[in-house]
Amino acid sequence: MMDVSRLCSDLVKIPSENPPGSTEDVILSIEELLDTCGIRSTITRRSGGKCNLVTEPAATNLLLCGHVDVVPALDDGWSDPPFSGLIRNGAVWGRGSTDMKGGCAALLTAFLAFFERYGRAPAQLAFVCDEETGGECGIRHLIKKRLIAPCDCLIAEPTPACHPNIGQKGLVRLALRFSGSPGHGSLYPAVGTSAIAEALSFIEYLKRLHGKKFTHDSRLEAILTRSSEVLAEEFDLPQAGEVLSCIMFNPGVIRGGEKANIVAQRCDMEIEMRIPWGCDIPALLSDLRKKAPHCTIISETSHLPSLTPPDSLIATTTCAAIQQVYRKPAFPVVQWAASDARHLRCEGFNVIEYGPGSLRSLHAIDEHVPIESLEKAAEVYLTVLRMYDPDLASTGSGSMM
Repeated sequence: MMDVSRLCSDLVKIPSENPPGSTEDVILSIEELLDTCGIRSTITRRSGGKCNLVTEPAATNLLLCGHVDVVPALDDGWSDPPFSGLIRNGAVWGRGSTDMKGGCAALLTAFLAFFERYGRAPAQLAFVCDEETGGECGIRHLIKKRLIAPCDCLIAEPTPACHPNIGQKGLVRLALRFSGSPGHGSLYPAVGTSAIAEALSFIEYLKRLHGKKFTHDSRLEAILTRSSEVLAEEFDLPQAGEVLSCIMFNPGVIRGGEKANIVAQRCDMEIEMRIPWGCDIPALLSDLRKKAPHCTIISETSHLPSLTPPDSLIATTTCAAIQQVYRKPAFPVVQWAASDARHLRCEGFNVIEYGPGSLRSLHAIDEHVPIESLEKAAEVYLTVLRMYDPDLASTGSGSMM
């Protein structure tokens, strides 16, 4: 196989921060690599250089997917420039190395190794923009244009080495406007209603909601328990159980008030909530409106929790491939965050996430991906491709590296 660490480094060196979101240069680089190997692809372009690349569907009914946009990085605090792509101390360093150009490099390495040996495309490839800001110009655009169709899908998002991700909590994002009755600050709280105080009261209610427990069937409860154990170990997080089973919330932006001696007439807040299985999102939103009579919801985005069955072909095959490469037990988990997987599951795709990375460096200063993680991921992907290939699977050679 090609040098996956060198390919990862090359991709990291091509900035694709989102915002602003242009992925044209990195997509053109992937197109050139595929074209050199005799693999044709299609590029879609949206405004601002937001580009995607997709190849033709394959007989395996398998889609390999990765996003090439990355979160922004300031130079401050980094040991080396964030887009250096430096290979040092057994890792590739730079913004996007873990999330998720490392995964993209491993996918390409496995795909091209299979193609070179067997002379056929083992899966459809999709490399997309806009994952970091919702996917409207990325995976959702490919779905809308029918350039990809429901099938089994592996997204190379970073995960624990022996635990592919089969599900994600739901998501609610709200832009709220709290209204007050202004008055002279010297008379508050006897006179006037403070929009800022209303917003703070709303946050206090969210704190109480966070403590609410939700019920699940025994199968899902077992998955949540095992997932919590993995999460606790990966992040040294004793509260891992509540992260997966409770409503998590973050009042990320708040702006309010006109002057220190005026009772605030307006307060705007942007809030994000991660919703566990068992929570009714419409009922939750209705309850929030009742608890905040002086609040108007300016914008609202919501996604239900999603789950790919643990006994699905893509889940069982990936776990089998991981066990073969790592010689350790592998089992699927669910996660607390969100990705393009939620959009694909809504359209009927069976999706798992599995990929290389240093999870604690995700979106952080000095982000990096261990080279061993890259190489092992490429081996796992190649094993999955062989297991999915009809000819190799029928002869039993799909299970051999």
